[in-house]
Parts: sequence; C-alpha cells; structure tokens
Amino acid sequence: MRVGVIGAGVMGTNHARVLGGLPNVTMVGIVDPLAEHRTRATEHAGCRAFETLEQLLAEGVDAVTIAAPTHLHHEIALACIARNIHILVEKPVASSVEEGREIVAAARRAGVTLMVGHVERFNPAVAAIKQAISGEDILSIAITRVGPFPPRMSNVGVVIDLAVHDIDLIRWFTESDIVEVQPQLASAVAEREDIALLQFRTASGVLAHINTNWLTPFKARSVTVATRNKYVMGDLLTRQVTECFGFKQDGSYSMRHLPVGHDEPLRAELISFLDAVRSGGAPAVTGDEGVASLEIAIQCLVNPAKPAATTARKGPRAVAG
Repeated sequence: MRVGVIGAGVMGTNHARVLGGLPNVTMVGIVDPLAEHRTRATEHAGCRAFETLEQLLAEGVDAVTIAAPTHLHHEIALACIARNIHILVEKPVASSVEEGREIVAAARRAGVTLMVGHVERFNPAVAAIKQAISGEDILSIAITRVGPFPPRMSNVGVVIDLAVHDIDLIRWFTESDIVEVQPQLASAVAEREDIALLQFRTASGVLAHINTNWLTPFKARSVTVATRNKYVMGDLLTRQVTECFGFKQDGSYSMRHLPVGHDEPLRAELISFLDAVRSGGAPAVTGDEGVASLEIAIQCLVNPAKPAATTARKGPRAVAG
C-alpha cells in the first residue's frame, strides 16, 4: 500500500516514522509548506518531502494521514476523498461540526475509509481499563489530563487540544452518548482557556468528570472508573492499571494489578487504519464518532454551566471518581 502524510509537524513526522517501518507499506512522502518542517521530517523519518499536496498525490497514494493544522482538515480531506484516497484525520476531525459532517458524508459517498486519530484509545493502559470494565454497570468516570503550557499551541485551548481525547474515552468506555454538559473554564495565563473542569452525564446515567489544564508543571494522565462491583485506576503515562474488587461490609476489599501491553499507541493506531483500508471494514474510530466528540467539546466552550437533575442509583457503594 502506498501511503503519504500531510503535515510535517511533530505529529506528522511521527506518522511518517512509524509508517516507514511497517511491512507491506511504501511510505511515499510527507507534505509541508515550511522548508524547516520538511528538513526535520526527512532527517527523522528518512522519507521524501514535498512542498504541496499536489506533488504528493502526483506520486500516487492509496491512503494518507492528515496531521496538518485543524483549520486545514476540511479542505485537505475533501481533496483526498475526491480522488478516492483513504484518510486518517488527526483529532479533532475538523474546526466545526458542520465541516466534520461534510467530511463524513463525502467519505461515505465515495466509499473510502475515514478514521479519526484518537490515539489514546490505542494506549495499552486504556485498552486494559476498557477490558476491565466490559460488561460492568459503570457508575462514574474521572479523568485527569494536565501539564505545562505547550509553546506550539496557539489557536485552541485545553478543551480542543486535550479534553477532546477524554470526551472520546468517556463515550467509548460507556458506549453511550453524552447528554448533559457542565463546563467550568478559565484563562489564567493563556489567551484561550487553560483550565477546564468539565462534568458530564451520559444517556446511560454515568457521571463523568474531566480535569485538564496547562498550569501543572509536569504531565499527568490518569483515569478512574467506578462500577457496581469494582474500582479501576489507570496511569496512562506509566501504564499501570489497578483493580479493586470484592468489597465487604467491613470496608475491606481485594486489589490486583492488571496486565498491560507494551505497544506504541501510534503504531497500533496506524496498523488499525491500514487494516480497515485493506478489509473495507469499519475503522476503530469512525468519522461519526470523531464528530460526536468534537460536538461535545464545542458545547463545553459555548454553553454555560447548568444545574443537572440528580438520578438516584441503587447499590451498596456511593458513586466515586
């Protein structure tokens, strides 16, 4: 399969590096209008670099990954779809819900594979959490994703850059839509929001919370999930996942560490995308799923916090998280 990458920033260069090492893949090249980006990509990924999209497409590609700035996703995606090229679009899928839906509709009409790059789903720790809560009655989810301000970031705040990862995880863990949104946002040191405390309720009744900011001097990524029968804690950086279970009336319980794989998330994601292209099956993260997570993220930015009606839950343990 002949594959190209559009956008030679940090993420695009990583795409090119991984694709260049996959079997049965010819890494045709990477596109970026900036000469310094092309030079870096050539040095780190060992591939050809092109200044324009047309130059890459003229070489002939079956699929591309789009890691260009978000405001260019719509234009680039539609141009590739028009040529029947399969695409993986980095999150967020587009700048607006309308543009995202147009990409989804165009891909569906053309019959090409469209996958959205929510790479956190491919984190082995996330996969272990997903497996641990499979079939469980989920009560609550709490996710922390914090760190220092990234100098590269200028056009979006923490909700679109960081929280959209976790909005997707909440929808994926619960297999349910988010129906209530209660955002609290602040801009402490950046032009856009750099602190976000986001609360959600899913259609299935799960309460969820995201804490994200660009003020913490170190990176932290953690997920906790409370179910009727267990409490699962995961560190997405160290990839340690712990499960508490067997709760007794005297407050005692058992604890065990769960097995976690060692795959590179980006490599697993790109392999999944190419497998979907080859098989013609549904990709791991569909365009509709990418648009749904973007829509919730945008709601967090435009909707003021509103009181939510409480729903009683039966069971021996209070909702935690």
